[in-house]
Amino acid sequence: MALMRTSNPALNERQFRGGGNMGGYPMQLGETMTLNGTVNKTGILLVCAMATAYWTWEQFLATGNPASVSGWMMLGLIGGLVLAMVTIFKKEWAGVTAPAYALCEGLVLGGLSAMFEARWPGIAIEAVSLTFGVLFVLLFAYRSRLIRVTQKMRLGIVAATGAVMLFYLAQMVLGLFHVRFTTLNGSGPLSIGISLVIVGIAAMNLVLDFDMIETGVRVGAPKYMEWYGAFGLMVTLVWLYMEMLSLLSKLNSRR
Repeated sequence: MALMRTSNPALNERQFRGGGNMGGYPMQLGETMTLNGTVNKTGILLVCAMATAYWTWEQFLATGNPASVSGWMMLGLIGGLVLAMVTIFKKEWAGVTAPAYALCEGLVLGGLSAMFEARWPGIAIEAVSLTFGVLFVLLFAYRSRLIRVTQKMRLGIVAATGAVMLFYLAQMVLGLFHVRFTTLNGSGPLSIGISLVIVGIAAMNLVLDFDMIETGVRVGAPKYMEWYGAFGLMVTLVWLYMEMLSLLSKLNSRR
């Protein structure tokens, strides 16, 4: 039986392959990946991210000056990217690199959230509530089999996620030449509609992540894959939260 696909690069099928049994791993002599273990490690990563997010949040609110946190945010952005790449290619190190990644992401999320909060009070807690609300609703729907992951569904989400990444890459490259998509990034109906679509795509990636974690547990992946599965879920949650912030900021700008 082939392992299932996900558009999250941290949780695609190649990360669960090794050799030997049907799950891609030789027979494990020690402990193997469990669902409870993955959930617990996801909780640890969230605590790590919240700790550093609280620090940059307080730094910005104390000064009201973006310069007071910009250095820390840049450190978190670059550090998080490097650590994510290391974790993807050296998943055996996930027990160390995944918490470090979460700490770096917290630096970025805390500072960014504080800046949004200064302009639109209450937006940060709204984004957090919506993000975790979507997480728990989709987890319930997945566990109760209200949502069934089919091959067509996987391919559709993978294609949609790839299109979003290309869209962001194009904006980044064109931005270097001072080309701006003001209509797409403003607060108009088209921009809000695009944000809603992207939020939906990010949310559906959670379902694929649940499916891949469950597959890893079923095929007896090594114990360190609990950290790796938690890391992959964290990547999607960070993306979803950022999209929620963007969507809420556009909605607030119309008031």
